[in-house]
Amino acid sequence: MGLPAAYLLLVSNTPSEPPPAPKGALLTVFLVVFIDLLGFGIVLPLMPRYAEDYLAGYSRTATGVIIGILYSSFSLMQFVFSPVWGRISDRIGRRPVLLVSLGGSVVFYALFGLAASVSPEQSTLALILLLVSRVGAGIAGASVSTAAAVIADCTTPEKRSRGMALIGAAFGIGFTFGPLIAYVGLELFQQQRWGPGAIASILSASALLIAYLRMPETRKASGPLQRRELFNWRRTAEVLCSPALGPLVLVYFLVIFAFANFEGTLSLFTKDVFAMNDQANFLLFAYVGFVLMVAQGGFYRRLAGTQTEFRLMSAGVAMMFLGLAGLAYLAFASYRMTGSPDAVGGLKPMFYVTIAVAVFGFAFVNPSVTSLVSKRADPARQGEVQGVSQSFASLGRILGPFLGSVLFQISPSRILPYLAAGGLLVIVVMLLPVVKQSEGKMMGHETPA
Repeated sequence: MGLPAAYLLLVSNTPSEPPPAPKGALLTVFLVVFIDLLGFGIVLPLMPRYAEDYLAGYSRTATGVIIGILYSSFSLMQFVFSPVWGRISDRIGRRPVLLVSLGGSVVFYALFGLAASVSPEQSTLALILLLVSRVGAGIAGASVSTAAAVIADCTTPEKRSRGMALIGAAFGIGFTFGPLIAYVGLELFQQQRWGPGAIASILSASALLIAYLRMPETRKASGPLQRRELFNWRRTAEVLCSPALGPLVLVYFLVIFAFANFEGTLSLFTKDVFAMNDQANFLLFAYVGFVLMVAQGGFYRRLAGTQTEFRLMSAGVAMMFLGLAGLAYLAFASYRMTGSPDAVGGLKPMFYVTIAVAVFGFAFVNPSVTSLVSKRADPARQGEVQGVSQSFASLGRILGPFLGSVLFQISPSRILPYLAAGGLLVIVVMLLPVVKQSEGKMMGHETPA
């Protein structure tokens, strides 16, 4: 189906050099995303475990569905609001969008702490508050697309992948230190369940203060400002139907879908298989964040100068498949060893290696796709196009934890979430030639018909 020429989303063959970035913009957006992700890293390992405490007496299937809803509500809001924040940032600027979203994080992380402190006798109230806190945090956290637009504003196409890796590094560092801060915080607050939520809220308030004092505006005016509807499904469809962007968005969705199966079940896996308590679980998530930080902040940024995004993305998909296949094996092996805790404990070294391989792969895919999307988007619609891309990533985070939580609960062997994730990555592998072909078209290598 053809699209009107006015809405083609391909950039010119000769990239334009953006004006010099406002002083400190990249560093500030890195700090803002990093501090905000500290809060996310504090809450994520606890949420399914807290929810399980309020679901005593429910069937395993019902427990899986409710935990899946709590996980998915966050990403559902990101799916809906990522394009909205992107379009708003294209209209009024990046800075006010980041300020509003950080303010929302302050409020809803505090609400999470309140929900966690409700007594088990009021389980319905606790679950409602948990749901509201996740919905609000999802709306606030949907501004990651705006952070990506800031980097696109401030970098040339040649340096775009290195710039986008800053967001990945901020995720990794935040995800490393967030669980560690929660580990210390639980001791500081004497195991009070509201403590981690309070810490996350305080950290988001710090990010809000930094953004207010230091974040410059980076959006460049390019002609008359067009009025755009906040919810415009036709323009979203234009992005998806673009030969250059559509396959990339689909790959991103499937990769996130697969990884979210792992992410959404990890804290339950460690509890059921290795009997890890909350403190040990925090240390595990810190390890995951450390691997992500090293992969994106170290290896990826160095390789981005010598390898194309497509090659790095393909390598990442391969590593993800190996890691998730290893988790499927571990799930099955631990099930066969039920009743032999010493034998199950012997699987731990392989477990740590396996999740490192999966996370390393994801660390290569994420910035590669984001960079390719930004290069193929009309500069005047960076926020909008990044919003659509992040929106479909959020759709993967909606379906992944929900499907993973249900499959985890209904399969005694716990193998089904990781088999499903591996199947999704097989589809991604089949799509990679389409992505490569669309890259050729964008660069003008297509032979005219």
